[in-house]
Amino acid sequence: MSDTPPHGPLHAVLDRPNSYIGRSVPRPNVRRLLQGRGNYVDDIRLPRMVHVAFVRSPYAHARIDGIDTAAALNSPGVVAVVTGAELAEYCTPWVGVLSHLAGLKSQPQHAIAIQKASWQGEAVAAVVAETRAQAEDGVDAVQVQWTELPIVADMETALDDQTPVIHPDLGDNLAWQRSFEAGDVDAAFAAGTVVDEEFSFGRHTGVTVEPRAILSSYEPAEGRLTVHHSCQAPHMMQNIFATHLGLEEHDVRVICGDVGGSYGIKVHAYADEMATAALSVMLRRPVKFIADRLESFLTDIHARDHRVRARMAISESGKILGIEIDDLTGIGPYSVYPRTSGIEANQIVNLTGAQYTCGNYRAKTTVVFQNKVPMCQYRAVGHPIATAVTEGLVDAAAAAIGMDPIEVRRRNLIPDDAYPCTAATGLSFEGLSHHRALARLVELMDYDSLRAEQERLRGDGIYRGIGIATFIELTNPSAMFYGVGGARISAQDGCTLRLDAKGNVICTTGVTEQGQGAEAVMAQVTATAVGVTIDKVRVITGDTDVVPYGGGTWASRAAGIGGEAAVQAGKALRENILKVAGIILQAEPETLDIREGRVVDGADGNDRIGLDEVGRIAYYRADTLPKDFQSELVATRHYVPKLFPFAFTNGVQASWLEVDIETGFVTLLKHWAVEDCGTVINPQLVDEQIRGGVVQGIGGALFEHCLYDDHGQLLNGSMMDYLTPMAAEMPDIEVAHVETPTADSELGAKGAGEAGTAGAPAAVLNAINDALMPLDVRLNIHPATPERILAALGTVG
Repeated sequence: MSDTPPHGPLHAVLDRPNSYIGRSVPRPNVRRLLQGRGNYVDDIRLPRMVHVAFVRSPYAHARIDGIDTAAALNSPGVVAVVTGAELAEYCTPWVGVLSHLAGLKSQPQHAIAIQKASWQGEAVAAVVAETRAQAEDGVDAVQVQWTELPIVADMETALDDQTPVIHPDLGDNLAWQRSFEAGDVDAAFAAGTVVDEEFSFGRHTGVTVEPRAILSSYEPAEGRLTVHHSCQAPHMMQNIFATHLGLEEHDVRVICGDVGGSYGIKVHAYADEMATAALSVMLRRPVKFIADRLESFLTDIHARDHRVRARMAISESGKILGIEIDDLTGIGPYSVYPRTSGIEANQIVNLTGAQYTCGNYRAKTTVVFQNKVPMCQYRAVGHPIATAVTEGLVDAAAAAIGMDPIEVRRRNLIPDDAYPCTAATGLSFEGLSHHRALARLVELMDYDSLRAEQERLRGDGIYRGIGIATFIELTNPSAMFYGVGGARISAQDGCTLRLDAKGNVICTTGVTEQGQGAEAVMAQVTATAVGVTIDKVRVITGDTDVVPYGGGTWASRAAGIGGEAAVQAGKALRENILKVAGIILQAEPETLDIREGRVVDGADGNDRIGLDEVGRIAYYRADTLPKDFQSELVATRHYVPKLFPFAFTNGVQASWLEVDIETGFVTLLKHWAVEDCGTVINPQLVDEQIRGGVVQGIGGALFEHCLYDDHGQLLNGSMMDYLTPMAAEMPDIEVAHVETPTADSELGAKGAGEAGTAGAPAAVLNAINDALMPLDVRLNIHPATPERILAALGTVG
């Protein structure tokens, strides 16, 4: 007869099939150690960290005929020199496509190029050394034999028959194409006055304060990879590292601390960062890579390189009858992984004209490969282009029929009482406030007085202009953005809250801190939901071993999605705390409340007990609680939007500026922004997010441009030559709000991080054209540099 007692209901887990309870098994990490690649059991000493620098192609397109590494290997401090073929044994290639972008194609991309380089700056070998300086010296010692190949630099000719194909396996240089049509477009253009414009947008990049950085450490004894990474989406990168390095996802830990700016630049899988992680697995030691500023210009993704031919039909009464656009963009030699390089173009098709009631819309976008730095998502993906095209057409149409541009917008914006509604492109809008926002803007800027001042100054030969730009912004994206296309990019976010024994609340969240104030917002929301003072909340972000699974920070989602998860976790923790407090106080939990970190009577606010005492009893004196009660002073909740696939916001901006027709210089005098981002959680953070976005948008409108020659060589890849907006050149930016909370969440928050960037370029270019209207000059090229303004005026060749 067995001495083992029969298992009762509480022990049913012991009787499950394949139960490990009662069995002797080795530690999982020991088992992985014995099954790992290579013989390293006899040496478990922690190796020193090394640095990697990359041999990069000086050519935009060239075949690699040979790589001589002998001299580099003999250089002081050099540990290893690794080619693409050697590293491919540790890191598999990837292809940046999404299934819902039907027809999108791309060549497989390796961490280090094999056989050929496809843009100036692509890595073709890695030199690993004890210091960064020694690694760079080793790079100089590597000899590469090249054969230059024909270059595709001009996106306008990328599909011509005589243009060489960058990747012969793909058949042509077409990455993706989409056409869309709604309504009767031809009839609309036959019925009204037609304006026809061509818009050009210069490619530019993020220029983050902190460059891309990664420290990857593979621990053979544990079979684990730990990656300290300056990125926006730690869980996404965890999956990517695991997938391509042949590891289990739980054996990869990604730690993303405070990031010094990202703007979408750091939400992609970069080849040199993948190479760094693969090298740490290959060499069994920590490997560090920090891109210098020159590397950043040649390897950080670029964006916004578009040519758009567009036209609009308008009636004499100011009704927009039809819109048509033909967009062309060059994305470099690869579609960037995993978000792809087709999203920006897709956004332009979806967003152009969507704030207006016009139902007749035709759009086409063509995405081509070229031998330049790859392009992908960057702050306000597609929004600045769609807004500039739409609002540029509106101003041109208003001028064509002699109507004030504000009045044309009033007559065509979707009414505030028309929601929910669906745009011509199929976008679903829950609730927007275009008319309230426009009215607030007109009031803020004292529009009629500015028009009067403008007219008076024109008599003195001073050319000032007013530019208006209305827009919508996509925020809080659901799985319809990436997950539906097969990308392992989480649309949901999670938050875990824990009360400690001192009455503090520890908040771990899947969103990340990029300098936008996410930690402050999470602390505010947590403190409010639980009932503690904000100084009692500690927020932990960015560590995949610690925080709940989430999407990170992108697409203006941190407050709207991560914040709502914190609200729900806070409510759950509050309920759990009150259950414990009710037992201690011999009171019904429903009669109690938590205020400023203390449990009080809900009816009269009388103080009963502090949360520190509740925590002390629950953690250290559980013997004083009923035997059938278990305290749970931790709660986890996840949230993903369900009612609508996106939480659209709206806004309107205005620019007041002066153009010197003798020099072409533009002086920015004032900028206004009215934004509806739903519930405003932290007014100062929101306002500064909008101001920062406006500055970034002004950069694209007036200064920033990655200039290339016909050989695919970047001409201004340094801070000496690439212009960014400076404080002295910026105007005063006045921000105001209207609030239309989303009903998809209890918090009601939408995103605000990209609104400033979405509207500013259009407002500035419209103001320039308004200033030059008496001279019969119109400019639709970004950036509007002094040289280009003078050329439009006909004063330069």
